[in-house]
Order: sequence, then C-alpha cells, then structure tokens
Amino acid sequence: MVCVSLNLAHCSPAATPFARSDARGHSRLVTGAASGIGAATARALRARGANVVLLDLHLEAVEAVARSIGDGQMLPIAADVTDREALDAAVRQSVAHFGALGVVFANAGIVASPPTTVASIDPDVFERVVEVNLLGVWRTVRAALPQIIANQGHVLVTSSVYAFVNGVVNAPYAAAKAGVEQLARALRVELARHGATAGVLHPGWVATPLARNAFGGHETVTRMREMAFPAILGKAVTPEAVAARVVDGIARRSPRITAPRRWEAVAAVRGLIGPLTDRGLVRDTRLHELIRRLEH
Repeated sequence: MVCVSLNLAHCSPAATPFARSDARGHSRLVTGAASGIGAATARALRARGANVVLLDLHLEAVEAVARSIGDGQMLPIAADVTDREALDAAVRQSVAHFGALGVVFANAGIVASPPTTVASIDPDVFERVVEVNLLGVWRTVRAALPQIIANQGHVLVTSSVYAFVNGVVNAPYAAAKAGVEQLARALRVELARHGATAGVLHPGWVATPLARNAFGGHETVTRMREMAFPAILGKAVTPEAVAARVVDGIARRSPRITAPRRWEAVAAVRGLIGPLTDRGLVRDTRLHELIRRLEH
C-alpha cells in the first residue's frame, strides 16, 4: 500500500474500507448505451444476471438495444448527459423501477468529426465535445452518487488512451478524457470511507462509429493514425472485447481497466514515453503536412 500521509497511523488497512462485493441485486446504469461499448456492456451485464438501465439521447435507440437482448430486465431511458435535471430524474426512475442502484458506468462520449486543430475547429464543436465527454460524465456521476454511497456501490467512467497519448487534432477529446481520469482517481479516494469505489476505463482504438474516420472514413485522418501509432497499437478491437474487460473490472472494483491489454505497458511508462513521442511528433514534417490538410 502506498500512503502519502505524514501520519503513518492514517495508513492502516482500516482506513480504506473498500466493499468487495459486486453489488449483486443492485441495478447498473450505463450511459451511451445505444451503441458501441455501452450497448455491448449492457448485453454483457445482463448476461451475468444484472438489471440494467440503458441511457442515451434517443429513446428509440436504447429501446432497440433492449429488444435485441430480449427480456424484461432492461430499462431504456432517454436523457442528455449534459442535463443535470434529466439525469437526476433518470436515477429516480431507475430506483423506482429496480430498487437500489449499485453501479453507474458513465460512458457517453462524442468526437469532433472530422478532427482538426485547435486553431481551426469551430469553437462550439470544441466546447460541445468537452461538455459531453467531461461535464456529462461529472453530471452523470453526481446524480448517481447518493445511491452509490448509500449502497456501497461502484462508479466507472470512460476515459481513453488519449488521456496519456498526444491529442494532436483531437485536443478537445483528449483534454476531456484526461479530466475524466483525474475525476475517477479523486473519487476513488473520496469514496473509500463510505465503502464505495471508483475506477477508470482506458480503451484504445475500438471499432465503433467514433473511430470511423481513423479507419478509412477520412483519408488524412486514417493516414495520421497509421503514422502515429505502431501497428500493434493502431488496431481496433471490438466493443464486445472491451465490454468483457469492463464487466470483469466492475466485479473486481478495479481502479483501472485498459482494453485491449497491450496498452497496459504504454500506460505503465507514460511519463517516459510521453515526452519522447511529443518530441518526435513536433519534428515529423510528414505529420505537419497532414495537419495542414485538415486545416484547409
């Protein structure tokens, strides 16, 4: 155990009363549940017997996911994750329908499409990406916290490997995901005295609509991914592969989940690799030309 207190008495195991159950019998709320990681995680949670609340912007989309799973233990709800009142209402509806809420997976996210530079992006687009990816996570978590604390539950938030790799032409996304990571780290400590826990998910490239531009949907963006990421890290995994890691991580109350696992080595030495890769990107004139193309 690592302790930063100057009073070693504060570092006893009794000072970190993490609950070790996986909150069986309590429902799970998943945002961004209409597609991608969210929908795959909802299916995986239901396969393990959980009651699942599916939340996304459009009701018909989450209803379609619920129908595809094919039983009555799913509650579709439409809400905008940037709307605090709507999220409060969603939590109340979840509790009224299923009883106690034990897990919240704040997963909803968007990207600028196509990505571009800080100098050329529409300011409204930049702020919307941050609004959904960071403040939307904060508002989701804040709405669920009374239930999480009361039930010694678990919070999981979706960050990204972009929390620790260079966010060139994806600055609003990377900035938001770095903020989400810090939110989860702080929550983990703050919730400890309640017996509740928090964790952060760091997905790499995932085969979802968010990544379409980087995998053939936009020639310049695809070329940038191929140049900036080694082949082993530039491959996309399925949402189902990430979901499998997510449900295991929730059950274990893991502080960090990295998917796919090959990114774990990068995460472990991020403080060393980051400055080196930044230096290489600054000097790469081929990359500079691709950035120029995105700006025009």
